[in-house]
Amino acid sequence: MATIRPFRGIRYRLEAIGDLSCVITQPYDRIHEPEQAAYYALHPYNFVRIELGRGEPDTPTDNRYTRARACADSWLAQGVFMREPQPALYIIEQHFATPDGRAFVRRGITAAFRLARFEEGVILPHERTLSSPKVDRLNLTRATEVAWGHIFVLYPDPANHINQIVQPFLDAHPPMVAREQIIEPAVEQRLWVLDDPAIISAVVEEMSSKRGLIIADGHHRYETALNYRDALRAQHPDAPPEAAFNYGLVTLVSMSDPGLVILPTHRLIHSYARLDGAALLNALQPYFDVQPMPNREACLAALAECAGRPCFGFYDGTHALLRLRAEDILSHLAPERHPSWRALDVAVLHKIVLEHVMGLTQDSIARQENIHYLRDVTAGYHAVDQGQANFLFVLNPTPIEHVRACAEAGETMPQKSTDFYPKIISGWVALPLTGVIP
Repeated sequence: MATIRPFRGIRYRLEAIGDLSCVITQPYDRIHEPEQAAYYALHPYNFVRIELGRGEPDTPTDNRYTRARACADSWLAQGVFMREPQPALYIIEQHFATPDGRAFVRRGITAAFRLARFEEGVILPHERTLSSPKVDRLNLTRATEVAWGHIFVLYPDPANHINQIVQPFLDAHPPMVAREQIIEPAVEQRLWVLDDPAIISAVVEEMSSKRGLIIADGHHRYETALNYRDALRAQHPDAPPEAAFNYGLVTLVSMSDPGLVILPTHRLIHSYARLDGAALLNALQPYFDVQPMPNREACLAALAECAGRPCFGFYDGTHALLRLRAEDILSHLAPERHPSWRALDVAVLHKIVLEHVMGLTQDSIARQENIHYLRDVTAGYHAVDQGQANFLFVLNPTPIEHVRACAEAGETMPQKSTDFYPKIISGWVALPLTGVIP
């Protein structure tokens, strides 16, 4: 079952930095060079210097990982960082709107989570990982001996009972309020340090009966935490079970939280010469009902109406809606896959359209040779109109029930099947991996 613990986190001392908005960042995998430069310019103590520091160039003794350690040690010594005086859980509420203007609030509880391998069934993945990000995160963890990046984890709680347990504390204590400035500035972050022992005990006890938790974001961070744990266990075979390296830094969100939002990720096809749009639609006729649509609005409305069944929109200058003709079509092309995987819109799109009909390989898709992934569907339409892309596939968001079914079946979903919005911010609290968890 799931074991969580409060911990004495490392976090910014507000008196030293003034405004959390200037120092928090997005997770490392959302930060590219322009965003990295913008974070560096925001504040001399911006967390990017630890999360994803610049290469200058690097040497074995002077590199982004050793500089991250130097930053952390210096900031602790200067009082920029502080160590929590007593064990706590940490609450984050994110107030945001989706692209269609609907307002949401999502609550997460940050805790130390006792690591478990996926085969134990306590926590499950839903996507594959790549080797290079895990090497990068492991180097940072080894150099600093701190878990800096949050693993975004979903837990089953149909009645949202844990959120109810912490509500009285939140009502009685004003939050710290911040906005990450560069990538998701519209999201208001409300943050609490929950240090009430009775409430902490109740949350820990309630979580202890749960299993089948699912990693939403942070698969590389979780597998890195496992690798780090295993290496430290080998070095310290007599370490107690509560050794901090046996834990990972997680932010837990209820699968039933009304603010749990998954956005669609659309597929933009470019640099593809084998079929034009008309020929592709003709080749798809044996597999899909292809319904021409008069305009974008009509296509998007029809797409929303067929959510829950394999369907997606298509645009090459003209619009069409594609509905899978029969549910058993994919069973012939992917008989080895579980029915929960074959029910996914993205699985149908990738296996039938991209691979079987268009002739793209799984490796070329993984390398993104002919495909861009887009959250902003308008940018996709514009790229086709400007001749920068061949065509656009427009998807519905993947329902959380489908994510859960695939995870429980041991299936990993195709790339970019889920876009949990907003991301869990980095930099507001971290988990030391030395000593023991109290």
